[in-house]
Amino acid sequence: MRHVLVTGGAGYIGSHACKALQQAGFVPVTYDNLCTGWEDAVKFGPFEDGDLLDRGRLDEVFARYQPVAVMHFAALSQVGESMKEPGKYWLNNVGGSLNLIEATVAAGCKNFVFSSTCATYGEHDNVMLDESIEQHPINAYGSSKRAIEDMLKDFEGANGLEHVIFRYFNVAGGDPDAEVGEFHQPETHLIPLMLDAIDGKRDALTIYGTNYDTPDGTCIRDYVHVCDLVDAHVLGLKWLMDGKGSSIFNLGTGSGFSVREVITHSRSVTNRDVPVTEGERRPGDCTKLVSGSTRAEKELGWMPTRSKLDIMIADAWRWHQNGHYDK
Repeated sequence: MRHVLVTGGAGYIGSHACKALQQAGFVPVTYDNLCTGWEDAVKFGPFEDGDLLDRGRLDEVFARYQPVAVMHFAALSQVGESMKEPGKYWLNNVGGSLNLIEATVAAGCKNFVFSSTCATYGEHDNVMLDESIEQHPINAYGSSKRAIEDMLKDFEGANGLEHVIFRYFNVAGGDPDAEVGEFHQPETHLIPLMLDAIDGKRDALTIYGTNYDTPDGTCIRDYVHVCDLVDAHVLGLKWLMDGKGSSIFNLGTGSGFSVREVITHSRSVTNRDVPVTEGERRPGDCTKLVSGSTRAEKELGWMPTRSKLDIMIADAWRWHQNGHYDK
């Protein structure tokens, strides 16, 4: 059996990755401390409760499963929190990743797929972002991810750790079968917050900032369906196992939607109104983040099929109505 260690496999993206790995013939081993993940989301392989800061526990899990690769999703990811508590992000994201990378090398595992972010680029207004754009993150979350990218390059040079880095844009949607989905506590992502407001689970959706330099004053993001996203991760894993070497790929659609445009689409999908209030901008939020890359399509053969806004909202709405996790 070909085991893949999936850190953060009980979280939103990690759980979808575990399903995709199982469907591709791998055995995903979820390694998660459940601080933001859900044990109910672990459905496609074994679960190992553990923290990335616990090197001994990592070594134990590597010895037990001898994975052919690591797929690293575990991270704190709230931009606003990272601006207020940067030390928390440097300790957890960077310190934990260093532990994981050293354990990977010590176990003789040479394939590493890393979940990075377009937040490493920072503010590049009116620029379609590709992998050649200089990285100037404007928040501690993006800075921590960039540091891990640099760490991987250093360990490749010193220890031959080959890696694929995915810098992706806003992830949305859910498993069409509703086996797993997006569920955070507290919730910070636009589409689930919007669906909560539609469903009466919160009074209203707050639009943070209405004076951005965009056509309708709200910030613009590139949304990619979570199932398309994790399909790219499986392709990245196969890329490494085929000996094609380390690489970096953006994952986005090249199309940006403002907050108000997402709200408009949600009305047509759910046939319900969205109660809205307007708030101040949040520190660390960029005006526009849109991918301008086709490298994943050209080199990996990645062809996103569900990354259309109406499909993403419909899949998220299906999970919102039918799925939940319990601690």
